[in-house]
Amino acid sequence: MSTTEITVVIVDDEESNLVSLRKIFQKEGLRALTAGSAREALDLCRQHRVDVVLTDLMMPQMSGIDLVKALRTVAPDTEVVLMTAYGTIETAVEAMREGAYDFVEKPLKRLNIVKTVRKAAERHALVAENRTLKKELTALRRSSGPRALVGSSPALRRALDIASQAAPSTATVLVLGESGTGKELLARHIHDRSGVSGAFVGVNLAALPETIVESELFGHERGSFTGAVTRREGRIAQAAGGTLFLDEIGELSPAVQVKLLRVLQEGEYEPLGGRTTKASFRLIAATNRDLRAAVEAGEFREDLYYRLNVIAVTSPPLRDRRDDIPLLADHFLALYARKNAREPLVPSRAALDKLVAYDWPGNVRELENAIERAVVLAKGETLELEDLPEAVGRAERRTDESMSFPLGTPLAEIERRVLHRTLEHTAGDKQLAAQLLGISARTIYRKVGTDQ
Repeated sequence: MSTTEITVVIVDDEESNLVSLRKIFQKEGLRALTAGSAREALDLCRQHRVDVVLTDLMMPQMSGIDLVKALRTVAPDTEVVLMTAYGTIETAVEAMREGAYDFVEKPLKRLNIVKTVRKAAERHALVAENRTLKKELTALRRSSGPRALVGSSPALRRALDIASQAAPSTATVLVLGESGTGKELLARHIHDRSGVSGAFVGVNLAALPETIVESELFGHERGSFTGAVTRREGRIAQAAGGTLFLDEIGELSPAVQVKLLRVLQEGEYEPLGGRTTKASFRLIAATNRDLRAAVEAGEFREDLYYRLNVIAVTSPPLRDRRDDIPLLADHFLALYARKNAREPLVPSRAALDKLVAYDWPGNVRELENAIERAVVLAKGETLELEDLPEAVGRAERRTDESMSFPLGTPLAEIERRVLHRTLEHTAGDKQLAAQLLGISARTIYRKVGTDQ
């Protein structure tokens, strides 16, 4: 720790002592602030980031030991060094029990006091660094679980950038993408960075029988229908103050679509057989369907679609983030090695090439299943080609997908060809194509329309 980073507050009721000590520390390259009382020192600690407080022990109104106690609340990380006169050592020891770092005896010796303050500042820096590392480790452990968002490809970064920007707001988010791309992980990413105190409550609507979806979401009172023998709290109530994640939102029946629209518009709902209840949650919905097409086909309410599609973010398919496949493979190899009590497999060059070459129609979920199978069946310490599923083993190395144009090609023609090639690459998914090109989906709809 360089001395220019150290700030020390000197506390003494004698002005001459303050002036003398300030000169000493300034000559040593430390930033020195002075206070004529403990209360003034507390004010300085509220206004500045202070590493060390050097205080006289015996002062009127508020003593050095009282200052040590007060600093626990005002600046708990700041270290305190006490200046003690002969006969007050026992009091200084008591102050150390209260949390003071050390004490120096009067008459003060320049080298001794500078050395003690620097050591106190080093301890302050170590404590702060340790706290930061603990936070980072906790975050790493939280993010490196079995359901982690792993990768750094441009396609994933673009999705995460949009998700992170949307997170602190209360806006409804619609997560688009194919099955197995990690739409729920993206929703949890938004929730974890939203700052809300409530829970993340997820519902897979496609997994629920249509007859119980309404009760599952809104809850019901006892006796509200045949079989309702007890009162049931719905998922909307469980998500109060937090996030409600509705996966496969395109599977909602028209009747439930109307009720969900009312919740979003009015901020209230009615449990089956119950009274009107206020709703307080942030909604994130997800689908692998083209909701715009479902609206045009009369299968999904247009007004609900616009309520859901305030902010859209697309979870990219694995074939568009091939750079992430080695990272994901390592992640799943380590995960399933722990679960199966064996050392992580090291993928051979041939196996890794096939993993990257395969198109993964089932996306990350299919990759995870393939790696789990390989960990269970592999006989050695290396992930070999024969340990992979047959379809993966047949994958051919991909050719270069770059485009070239003759010198002098009009920009409009280049733009048109890049746009259409990108749409071919995304199988017509305009939202994903817009993210890949860094433009709005509205621009793609407009430009495609002018070409037809």
